[in-house]
Amino acid sequence: MSAAPAAPAATAVGASRAGRSRARTRRVVWHVTCLGLLAVLLYPVLWLLSMSFKPADEIISSLSLLPERFIVGNYSEAMAGSGGVSVWRFFSNSVIVAGLCVVGNVLSCAVAAYAFARLRFRWRGPLFAFMIATLMLPAHVLLIPQYAIFNQFDMIDTFWPLVLPKFLATDAFFVFLMVQFMRSLPEELGQAARIDGCGPIRAFAYIFLPLAKPALVTTAIFTFIWTWNDFLSQLIYLNSPENYTLPLALRLFIDQTSQSSYGPMFAMSVLTLIPIVLFFLAFQRLLVEGVSTSGMGGS
Repeated sequence: MSAAPAAPAATAVGASRAGRSRARTRRVVWHVTCLGLLAVLLYPVLWLLSMSFKPADEIISSLSLLPERFIVGNYSEAMAGSGGVSVWRFFSNSVIVAGLCVVGNVLSCAVAAYAFARLRFRWRGPLFAFMIATLMLPAHVLLIPQYAIFNQFDMIDTFWPLVLPKFLATDAFFVFLMVQFMRSLPEELGQAARIDGCGPIRAFAYIFLPLAKPALVTTAIFTFIWTWNDFLSQLIYLNSPENYTLPLALRLFIDQTSQSSYGPMFAMSVLTLIPIVLFFLAFQRLLVEGVSTSGMGGS
């Protein structure tokens, strides 16, 4: 009579073991899938790093990922520059353009976002809708009229066409990002600021701007990455090699003499990626926080 309950107990133990085995199998499959996707995503970076240590003939003829002849001369040739201009000049030009674009985009988009999110003025809704509608306008449509305007002001072959629009809140995506973040802040903050005698400018500078730090950092990181990697705009407005940024300097290694310097070009591409990686790693936590919290607020 006492052996009867043993069967259900054994069945429960077996079901528990089977459940743990299925859960373990799902975890293994999930991790293997993630590692496979990671390998696919990292393969172009590994390929670029491998090509930077190969000689030019091996880059063209060999399909192997690992170099047969490991050389570091590509990096020394890349550091020597191209077109009679030092690589440090290209690097400083990129830093100047990217730095000014970050400052201008963060400040101008923050001011515009504060106006749309917290101030009450006539035509606020239609203007905000018009700004959002510009997201659907291709940037290539604006190239010719913008070039004509900057040419009238004699700004071609300078950094002004690349930097000046960033100070005018022309990136509607970042304005929308900050608007949604500022709308998520409690309304009582603005009321308390008005009770303490703060006007709109002081409330923006001392209350809303510090609290919007995650959205500001997100805007700064994406602006830096997009500006640093920008090629088309810089190709259109910059003509002199002395004003070239790193993306434009890469094309100087192609047919600069009688043959293309693929090895130094790949080496310089690796050097170009290093500031982006360091910038992202330095602000990774704030970037994730800004993306996860922006867009949670209501109107």
